[in-house]
Amino acid sequence: MSALRDPLVFAALCTLLGLFVGSFLNVVIHRLPVMMEREWQAEAASLRGEEADGEAQVFNIATPRSRCPHCGHAIGALENIPVVSYLVLRGRCRHCSAPIGVRYPLVEIACAALSGFTALHFGYGLAGAGALIFLWAMIALCFIDLDTQLLPDSITLPLLWLGLLLNLDSTFTDLAGAVVGAAAGYLALWSVFWLFKLTTGKEGMGYGDFKLLAAIGAWLGWQILPLTIMLSSLVGAVVGVALIVLRKHGREIPIPFGPYLAAAGLLALYWGKPLTEAYLGLL
Repeated sequence: MSALRDPLVFAALCTLLGLFVGSFLNVVIHRLPVMMEREWQAEAASLRGEEADGEAQVFNIATPRSRCPHCGHAIGALENIPVVSYLVLRGRCRHCSAPIGVRYPLVEIACAALSGFTALHFGYGLAGAGALIFLWAMIALCFIDLDTQLLPDSITLPLLWLGLLLNLDSTFTDLAGAVVGAAAGYLALWSVFWLFKLTTGKEGMGYGDFKLLAAIGAWLGWQILPLTIMLSSLVGAVVGVALIVLRKHGREIPIPFGPYLAAAGLLALYWGKPLTEAYLGLL
């Protein structure tokens, strides 16, 4: 265990761990929305008084095995080694040669690199372990929201409670700051949602955004929320305008806000205090 306290050893191990976590997150990103949709369909059928389909295939994070979406080829263990398998297979299915999405290895590489950086930044200990969990949750939420415009309660709510529990010992902020941060984070975007809806008659964001900002507040405290909102809004506005100008995104098509909240939350996790001091210094 003493070797783990060496910053470089700990960072190297977390980088390697991040590769495999990234592979797992690819599964979560793809399967969790499908699981949610199936659950909604089952609930709707129940409300209609219909019998559940007893022959429906079990579908969860572990079952069934991953398959090629083009030919149905079951992906073996040697074809599922993070990044390495993609390079060996040259980005194509071994059975039918259909292309494999480049996002899979990119998520694995990003997760590995950020995990190593997080380990270096926080070091070995409770803060380092907590920061890694926060990072992995943000990656999953970011890509799920990009794909489906959903921020699953099964990630945001446990993340919120875990943040409060970690801050019982003031891991990232004091407990009072965490509790106020959770409440203020939710109410801040809830208020914006209703103000926008009452003004325009449209919904500008989803309830998942409220819960994500509440989770960030529970981890990092209420003091970090103005910076998080400012950064996420700034990045979201720049990206949104760029997409419209480049004509890759119609004005009427909604842009998910979760990825910008997740990115801002990570920036606040790593550099929240100096960024806040710099921002206040400009004022």
